[in-house]
Amino acid sequence: MAEFDHFRMSAGLPSFVLSASEWIERTNAIGIIVKKGRYGGTYAHKDIAFEFGSAISVPFKLYLIEEFQRLKTEEQRLLGWSAKRELSKINYRIHTDAIKQNLIPAEVTPAQASVIYANEADVLNVAMFGVTAKQWRESNPDLKGNIRDYATINELICLSNMENLNAVFIEQGMAQSERLVKLNQIAIHQMSVLESGDNDRKLLK
Repeated sequence: MAEFDHFRMSAGLPSFVLSASEWIERTNAIGIIVKKGRYGGTYAHKDIAFEFGSAISVPFKLYLIEEFQRLKTEEQRLLGWSAKRELSKINYRIHTDAIKQNLIPAEVTPAQASVIYANEADVLNVAMFGVTAKQWRESNPDLKGNIRDYATINELICLSNMENLNAVFIEQGMAQSERLVKLNQIAIHQMSVLESGDNDRKLLK
């Protein structure tokens, strides 16, 4: 572009002055608008504004870099949490199928079956979190969702493993009280391993 060549050759000279209005007029630039009057000013597309801010302010450029890194880290964290939550849902279906095949007689009503499902879900809740779903709701009346929506990634990993194990224990005919004790021991052990692994990674950073 001929106009750009002129600006490039003139830039740095004491006499060189270039306003936003002149730039827009001589280059037919888009993404920048100059408004006159009481509430006027120069406005630009955010990408242009970020580039301009980065060129004239080192702190602003560093802020953009740090904010980008923070958002990417948060994005990865959320993706990881979502993946573990979906894994938990998949394994929960395996768990409920084992309940249906082994613990629910064919004669029960859907309402009675839902009680059995909820009761078995609370076996996992008590083994993992130490409370039933009802106890958690009563202790957290202002929170939406359920106890698993507020679980950490490590807790969801552990819970996913426990759902698979509980399905196996049910198929083996193990009593509920025995399964609860065994699952709680597994939860304590697995959380200890997962948390220690996180601490090791933090030390290496």
